[in-house]
Parts: sequence; C-alpha cells; structure tokens
Amino acid sequence: MNVVTETAKVGNAEISVETGKLAKQASAVVVRLGETAVLVTAVSSRDPKDLPFLPLTVEYREANAAAGKIPGGYFKREGRPTEWEILACRCIDRPIRPLFPKAYRNDTQIICTVLSHDKQNEPDVLAMTGASAALSISDAPWAGPIAGIRVARIDGEFVAFPTFEQLKSADISLTVAVSRDAIVMVEGGAQQAHEADMIDALMFAKEAARPLIELQDRLREAVGKPKREFVPPAVDEAFIAQVQAAAHDEFKAALAIKGKHERHDTLSDISKKIVEQLGGPEG
Repeated sequence: MNVVTETAKVGNAEISVETGKLAKQASAVVVRLGETAVLVTAVSSRDPKDLPFLPLTVEYREANAAAGKIPGGYFKREGRPTEWEILACRCIDRPIRPLFPKAYRNDTQIICTVLSHDKQNEPDVLAMTGASAALSISDAPWAGPIAGIRVARIDGEFVAFPTFEQLKSADISLTVAVSRDAIVMVEGGAQQAHEADMIDALMFAKEAARPLIELQDRLREAVGKPKREFVPPAVDEAFIAQVQAAAHDEFKAALAIKGKHERHDTLSDISKKIVEQLGGPEG
C-alpha cells in the first residue's frame, strides 16, 4: 500500500493526515499539527454480538515518551489512563457513536496513540479527526466524516486550533465536532460569555472545520475500502405493537410514581406480567 498524505489549512494551522505507513493491518491514519502527531487505528469485526447496544471502545493515550519523558519511580511503565485521557475518550466517542447504523452490534475499536507532543498543539482534537478518517477509509458501515476542532476567542477574535499559550488568554474555549451539515458535539467553557457569542463561536467552528471534512473526502476517494453492506435484523412490528397495547397505560401510570423504590417495584411487576401474558425472554 502506498503512503498517501492529505493536508488542509484551517486558519493558521496546517493539518496533515497520512495513511499507508504505520499500522497497515487495520485502517489507520497519522494526524499531524506542528510537531504533534497522533496515530489512530480503527477496526470493526464482521460478526455481530448478541447485545442491546453498540460495543464501541475508544482508547486515547498520551504516552510519556511522546513528550520525550520516561515515567519516574521504580517501574518505568505507562500507568493507567489519566482523568484527562478518559475525558478525551468520551469526547471522541460522543460524535462517532450515533453515526453507526442503529442496530449495528459488531465489536468496534478505535485506538488513539499520541506519538509526539510539541507542547504547543493539543492532540485530543487531532485524535477526533483521526478517528473519523480511520473509520472513513475502513469498510465499517459508518455515516461520517466528522471533524474535531478547538476554537478560542482571544482579544475578541476567534482562533482555530489555538496553542497552549493562546488558551491562557482566551475567554471562550470550545471543542466542537462538526459533520458535513451540522454540529454534532460541543465541549468547553467560557467566562460569562453572552449566548450570542457562543453561537458565533459554534458557527465559526462549523465553517473553519470544513477543510477537514473535504480532506477526509479526498483521502477516502484515494484509499478507502468499499463499505460492507449492513442489513439490520428483522423486527417483529406486530409483536411490538402487541406489547405496547398491553403495557403502555400501566407503564405510563407507573412512571408517575414519585417514590423511587415503589416505582421500580411496580415497573418490575408489570414487566413480569407482560412476559407471562405474551411469552418471550424477560429483560
């Protein structure tokens, strides 16, 4: 597989996405901004699991070695994920999960590893775009792409991908995930900003992230695998209607009960009664 690199200019930041050099076994990309680089791999099994949810795992790790450090103490190994890394995982998960098919139950993993950190450009938003790019070029049935961008207001002006130093003087700082047509996730804070200012920041992020969406389109066109066909499992609409007709009114009345334990017991009793009436597994 040839090495393919696509670049995009977002404000003063030049971001590149490379594939075909590292982690060739799975769909993988390396996202770079300055001297900060993140390797993101994505893989999804072909066999669905018998689960009531999508088994999607996102891991984000900032290894000490990425900043040229060796862990202190007797054991020179990386420790467990920090609180920051856990929060970064959640920020990556939130915009990606809803874009899988509703009934998709295949085990899916996205691993984001910070390869180098220049202590100026934050890698978490790069990992978000990298996760999208890796899924876009994979055969997984995923309705992306999305782009991750951090926006800050500094001296009254909005800046895309601010450095650590710039963030110290920002009165608005947002991490935004943007799809082709909409804003799909927002995380951040501000110092008593007006609602109109927050809306302006979101609109700025939406427009500024457009080159990253176009970058992923070019990457997918160059190296993307054909998407596997996903056929959702058949749903017995008649049985669902039967359950709703038998339980709707009782559940509605039970949910109005103010006492937590009484409400829980009542819902449990209704569930058992419906299972006995209609048959099928209780759950």
